[in-house]
Amino acid sequence: MATIRPIRPESDEPTALHVRALDDLRFIRETMERSAAFTAISGVGEVVVGISALIAAVVAALQPTDTRWIVVWLVEALVALAIGAITTGRKARRAGVPLFSGPGRRLAFSLTPPLIAGALLTGVLIRSDDLSLLPGVWLLLYGTGVVTGGAFSVKIVPVTGLCCMGLGAIALLSPNSWADPLLAAGFGGLHILFGTVIARRHGG
Repeated sequence: MATIRPIRPESDEPTALHVRALDDLRFIRETMERSAAFTAISGVGEVVVGISALIAAVVAALQPTDTRWIVVWLVEALVALAIGAITTGRKARRAGVPLFSGPGRRLAFSLTPPLIAGALLTGVLIRSDDLSLLPGVWLLLYGTGVVTGGAFSVKIVPVTGLCCMGLGAIALLSPNSWADPLLAAGFGGLHILFGTVIARRHGG
């Protein structure tokens, strides 16, 4: 008597279901990583960065030469970068959020190119002795980086970048005497304002 054989061997079905389940879990995990926001940006750190920028603005305004003025602001940029990296790293560890995976990695990759462009243009403008454009270039490109990087963070971060870009546009059209006040407003005031909001709403 003839027997009916299944089209697919029964032993293959559990394996196929297992593989499919793993694929589904991998897809869900990757989707969640792509859609998640990087929340480890330290609001407290941003406030400290803002305070250091206000101090730098006062010190820079007192410098007798353009060279010393540039040095003050370049030192401030390094100080701000260090503060931001340290405080964000601490918040990420406290929250158990990996810095360079998912949204954190995309934020860093999106923020970096405008900052590199700003550094290159700074060198070009110093070499050409056209320092009047520096405040506008700094604010505009820093703001651009914060907007692009902030797309992978909480909503208030790109808003901070847009405000910096606005101040950068004003700086490009303003007299040289406005340089330090605008830099103080952008790198100081905006960081303090939005850093306070981040600290209150997103855990420090």
